[in-house]
Amino acid sequence: MHEQSLMKNLMKKILGVAKDAHATKVTKVTVQLGALSNMSEEHFKEHFETSAKGTIAENALIEAEISDDISDPNAQSILLKSVDVSG
Repeated sequence: MHEQSLMKNLMKKILGVAKDAHATKVTKVTVQLGALSNMSEEHFKEHFETSAKGTIAENALIEAEISDDISDPNAQSILLKSVDVSG
């Protein structure tokens, strides 16, 4: 359930960035996975693919940076670093 909430919020941000840019396609998403987020890059990609299905973010390239800093204030978070769009 925690992962669904994280992904829902992340997709809302991604699609908001795309809308603000008047984009027709999200081509790449870069995120930072916190050390305590309980997400591996592969796990994140699976959840992203499910969440993005049917949206302009479907098939976007995912670049995930993994943090190992458990004392980082965002250690439990998934941070959106950048969104590349086209159109």
